[in-house]
Amino acid sequence: MTRRATVNYHVHKTERQAFEIDAGGIKGKLISPELAPTQVDVTDVREHLGALPFTENSVGFASAVTGIRSFDVQRNWQHTYDAELAQLLAVEIGAAETVVFDHTVRVDDPDASRKPARNVHSDYSPQGAEQRLIDILGKDKAADWSTGHYAFINVWRPIAAPINSAPLGFIRPSSVAAQDWILLDLIYPDRTGQIMGLAANPNHEWVYLSRMTPDEVAYFNIYDNRGLPSVGHSALDMTEDPNINTVRRSIESRTLVRYAA
Repeated sequence: MTRRATVNYHVHKTERQAFEIDAGGIKGKLISPELAPTQVDVTDVREHLGALPFTENSVGFASAVTGIRSFDVQRNWQHTYDAELAQLLAVEIGAAETVVFDHTVRVDDPDASRKPARNVHSDYSPQGAEQRLIDILGKDKAADWSTGHYAFINVWRPIAAPINSAPLGFIRPSSVAAQDWILLDLIYPDRTGQIMGLAANPNHEWVYLSRMTPDEVAYFNIYDNRGLPSVGHSALDMTEDPNINTVRRSIESRTLVRYAA
């Protein structure tokens, strides 16, 4: 089934562009570069998951029942959930070692400090990924990992209720041209990183999994040092059922994985 949704693409400019996070020291304040709202066709892959292999599309979906019932701010759940994610990635993509280094709970509410990301992007540039590897592991261990096969993989899960609005959508990498990518700075109060934005292209093939539940996940490639493409993604402005009023809540976990070969 194909649906219509609105996404916010980035725009090519001659000057370098940036997001400012917690701008001016105000938590949750975001200053964004120019974005271009664009309507796109999105294919629901719920009935055709076997046609979307991770090794070709850099995204996969899985049933992944969790023992965590509340992702509260105290994070007493983190050790257990990290172990669940490591097991998930071992099974789904063959990860031999997993380092979970960040969890972000997002709520689609104007007052939330972290809202769904409504810009078409991937989380790291190649340079940003290489620096993040050092930040997480230290120079010596990062050098060791760099001799083998490693990747940054995100895992996204709904919280509390099935997703009825603003689901997470992905662009099949085979439909993306190299010139679609735009290097963007990500400016925090204490550091600067880099991400990759995507400009609009009518050839982009968008996919999503409809009505994802808290016992389902999307796992997707952000950077792979052996060349698996990074996958562009964004929250989709669309609603499954206008009669349902649940708020979109999700947790996105960032991981660093090492493959056996």
